[in-house]
Amino acid sequence: MTTLAGSCRCGRVRVAVRGKPARIGICHCTDCRHESGSAFTFFAVWPADHFESKGETNEYAGRRFCPECGSRMFWADEKEAEIKLGILTDAPTPLTPTYELWIKRRENWLRPIEGAEQFEEDRI
Repeated sequence: MTTLAGSCRCGRVRVAVRGKPARIGICHCTDCRHESGSAFTFFAVWPADHFESKGETNEYAGRRFCPECGSRMFWADEKEAEIKLGILTDAPTPLTPTYELWIKRRENWLRPIEGAEQFEEDRI
């Protein structure tokens, strides 16, 4: 089973995920733009039992981040874990988005991801 690993910028928080993600996405919503400081967020979702984290995190609106360097890391509950893919150690990742959310907020200069399902807002 494939394992992907990553960390925050300072290395105090580490994460690992095993196996294939349930889904891989890009989100252009206002929350993701604010949180990332960018035009979108690139993320993937794994079953919670395929995810582990080490190190202390803080939380804002359910999203976990490193209290030392501020890196945005993940969201997790008892069922799923959503990982910000920019924190993975190996780049580029082997993961390709299967869908895009909130495309009505996508920057005009960004093109749709070929083959990815497109949603005006959230997935239905």
